[in-house]
Formats: sequence, structure tokens, C-alpha cells
Amino acid sequence: MRVRAIGIALAMAAGMTGCAGNGPRSILGKDKLAIGVTADQPGLGFRFPDGTYKGFDVDVATYVAGRLGVSKKNITFRTVTSSQREKVLQTGKVDLVLATYSISAERKTKVAFGGPYYVAHQDILVRRSDTSVKNVRDLAGRRLCQVTGSLSWQRVTAERKVPARLVPAGSYGECLTKLRNGTLDAISTDDLILAGFAAQQPQAVRIVNVPFSDERYGVGVRLEDVDGCEAVNKAVTEMYQDGTAGALLGKWFGSSGLHLTNTVPQFEGCS
Repeated sequence: MRVRAIGIALAMAAGMTGCAGNGPRSILGKDKLAIGVTADQPGLGFRFPDGTYKGFDVDVATYVAGRLGVSKKNITFRTVTSSQREKVLQTGKVDLVLATYSISAERKTKVAFGGPYYVAHQDILVRRSDTSVKNVRDLAGRRLCQVTGSLSWQRVTAERKVPARLVPAGSYGECLTKLRNGTLDAISTDDLILAGFAAQQPQAVRIVNVPFSDERYGVGVRLEDVDGCEAVNKAVTEMYQDGTAGALLGKWFGSSGLHLTNTVPQFEGCS
């Protein structure tokens, strides 16, 4: 009897392993989803006083969730910062992250990425009165915002060896406050983030318009959820094919002056 019991236990364990991709930690088959988004990036993810979230990332998240069979009323949006994105996925606090989450080799060791759903480009934001910054080299010796958990500042100081003076901040919203009050000189990150800030405060800040990198925005998924990641890729493809992606980009950034791309980005692959 003991041998038989052991055999049954092993068979059950094997069965559980075989269906892990569609198990409790997969986004597939869920009727409710918790999705991490930013709360302080106008045009991308912004939390209003009434508790609602609005922006391009929020709309993309809603579309993807709908393609996965989850209605808007069954989505719970949760605020995440740059430094929290891997942790909230790994601990199960959220099911997906759409929070200007640039895909990188290091991050792919911790989470899987659907998409990218858009390829942005790193640029520079300065005070409107500052005409001295014309390219990334002009950031040498200037105070540049360093957001915890973001890679953007490293693309200036490490990749391009520009000796900017780093000023720590917890979020890009905090960067904007510091830029406006004169405690830093520039913010360098994805152009969609900067476009949102510039549209919100056009008399105070401006984009330099000197793009110098590609930022592939991915949908963060738990590392083991390959099936869920592939379903996200299918949803993103459909979003571009049915014209939704172009409409959303126009809705949030059409007046920014940025060149917007309406073709499906090349996917990373989920395995």
C-alpha cells in the first residue's frame, strides 16, 4: 500500500508540473487581473484624485486584459515605481506590469516580457529657458536626475561616458519637481514620458528632441508564465492590426510633435 501511495503522489506531482503554465500563477484563465502601472507620468500612467488611472499604458493594459478575457470592471490597477516592478510580479502582488518597463537582458533574468508594445527613444527634458543643452554631450557637469530602478541615467553616464552630476529621485514626477525648482538641470529618459510632462507644463519645460537610444516597452509577466506571455504577444499584434494602437498613440501623444510609429514592434520572444 505504501508503494502505491508513493506512486499516486508522484503522479499527482507530475500532473501539477505539467499544467503549471496554466496554473494559479498564470494569467490565462483568470477572470480578474491586478496590473501595475505608474501614477505620476502624464499621458502614460497617472493617478487622479478620484483614484482612477489614465494614460497610454493604462489603455494598452485594458486592451490586453480584454483580449485575455478580463473585462475592464475586473481590472485592479496598482501603483508601481521603477524600483518595484520585478518584486511585485515575483511576489504575485500584480499579474502584469505596464509601466514604461524597458526590456533589458538583466531584467529578463527575473521576469518575462510580452511585446514590446511600443519602442520609445531616450531624449532630454530641460527648463524652457535653458537653451544651452543641444545634445547628450552637453549634460557633462550638469545635474541629471537619477531615478531608483531606472536604467536611463546609466545610458548617459555609463554607456556614453558623459560625466553628469547625478541627483537621486524616487520617481520621474519627483524629477520634474526638482527640475522646476532648480535643484537639477535635466531629465533624460523615454520621449513618451518627457512628452507627457511637456504637454502638462509647456510654459515651464521643453524636450530637446535629440533621441539617442531605443526603449522597448514590454509587458512584464512572471518568468515561468510562457503561455501567458505568448497570449500577451498575440493581443499586442491584434492591437496594432485593428488600429487601436495608432488611435491610442494619437489620443495621448498626437499633439506632442513626436514621430509616432504605428507598426507592430519586433517581439522579444517569451521562452
